[in-house]
Amino acid sequence: MINYCPLCNSPGAVFYNNNKQFYYQCNNCYGIYVDENTRPDREAEKSRYEEHNNDINDKKYQNFVSNITSAIMRDFTQNDKGLDFGAGTGPVISKILKDNNFTIMQYDPFFHNNPDLLKDKYDYIVCCEVIEHFYNPKKEFSLLRKMLEKNGKLYCMTDIYNESIDFHKWYYKNDITHVFIYHEKTIHWIKEEFGFLDVIIEGRLITWFN
Repeated sequence: MINYCPLCNSPGAVFYNNNKQFYYQCNNCYGIYVDENTRPDREAEKSRYEEHNNDINDKKYQNFVSNITSAIMRDFTQNDKGLDFGAGTGPVISKILKDNNFTIMQYDPFFHNNPDLLKDKYDYIVCCEVIEHFYNPKKEFSLLRKMLEKNGKLYCMTDIYNESIDFHKWYYKNDITHVFIYHEKTIHWIKEEFGFLDVIIEGRLITWFN
């Protein structure tokens, strides 16, 4: 059976099956994606997110996102405008930046659903532990690119798969809402396909330049 990649629409090959979810890997962009028939429905997806205990005042949580917040405060000023895309139940990045007098809005289809924000443009956009949840990554990256101002930056945090990882034992696949996993080659494919000027990968932090 042929299964097509939701990012680049190329054929994928069977990659892994854990009896709960069926995974393919794209032959073109190298993304690893869950078969659409084994993805959680919208209700189950939201329920999973509501289980997250994301206290924005938790110092450990703030430290977890410090790579992103430090980069934004280094690269931009308080006069620039940002978007926390997929802000979730605990928008800690927005809290930290606002505490430092930065201007950032929150969007989330479940918890901060203000679609008017998606019509605007931003100097920087943050997706912290978000892009692995994209059911339609092609649509989402097209939107993110469209919303970025010239010289803007898209900061994303996710765990990237490489061949040294034992996927069967890898914790990152165990969250049922992690439906699209990125390979380093996927990151560079996105750069080329969506017209970003450059991309830098620093551990879990990925920065695309517009």
